[in-house]
Amino acid sequence: MVKWTDFERATIQNIFSKINYDVVGPAALSRCLIVYPWTQRYFGGFGNLYNAAAITSNPKVAAHGKVVLAGLEKAVKNMDDIKTTYKELSVLHSEKLQVDPDNFNLLADCLTIVLAGQMGAAFTPEVHAAFQKFLAVVVASLRKQYL
Repeated sequence: MVKWTDFERATIQNIFSKINYDVVGPAALSRCLIVYPWTQRYFGGFGNLYNAAAITSNPKVAAHGKVVLAGLEKAVKNMDDIKTTYKELSVLHSEKLQVDPDNFNLLADCLTIVLAGQMGAAFTPEVHAAFQKFLAVVVASLRKQYL
């Protein structure tokens, strides 16, 4: 079980209360698909992903980016038991979708970059540390089924 400080818990909740899901989710997933093009193989049904312009304007990419943030919101609401909260998602991604678990880290990194850009100076090293800890727990929970 993860121990969260009051600062970490408040910081994560504050971040998610202010995130614009319509901007951050699509931007993070788009960045991941552009920077790490091999991740596109999991999105074959999304249509044209041939270049950055196609990816950033793709409505299916945007919609799935919002789904990712909605999934993270579940983790925020269940910070004391993220592993149980993500059990079904872990099984889905490992057994049905067969996603390379390293891709979770790539998407987490892209989300951090987008969030830092959105928050600007408010994304202090302390806020960054709390967010990284949260994402590390999320990624570990998603990878659990792979072990």
